[in-house]
Amino acid sequence: MTDKPAIDLVHGFRGGAAHWAKVIPELHRRGFGSLHAVENPLTSLADDAERTRKMVRQIDGPVLLVGHSYGGAVITEAGDLPNVAGLVYVAAFAPDAGESPGQLSQELPPAANERRMAERMKPRRVIELDAGHASLASQPAPVAGLIEEAALALSAP
Repeated sequence: MTDKPAIDLVHGFRGGAAHWAKVIPELHRRGFGSLHAVENPLTSLADDAERTRKMVRQIDGPVLLVGHSYGGAVITEAGDLPNVAGLVYVAAFAPDAGESPGQLSQELPPAANERRMAERMKPRRVIELDAGHASLASQPAPVAGLIEEAALALSAP
């Protein structure tokens, strides 16, 4: 289906694009053909956001950015491009203006912090999985389901 947005997957700080290896085939099975996984240099948030922006600029049409862990901070920074239609956070940082992932990780335990960041974003949907931090590896089907739901909402009339 060509009316679905492209999906650009952004990995966390301890890993690479391969962390999406189980989610990508699941999204492909669900009919998503324009799937991209950014390989960020992990040199700085500014560098990683710029690498992500470069990939987004190469994609024609709307893009759904999906970030895991530190990748949430990256998509928050890179999500200001005109063709970015939406953001999905998967166990991810969602810093507010002036906050850094390091600062946030020192304030509260990871689960309490993820919930707090989700609440203040006022998202359309939140799911909680019985999984560790790497839910994209251990629970790829529900993660892909959340991404699919967001993508379909973007392409709905």
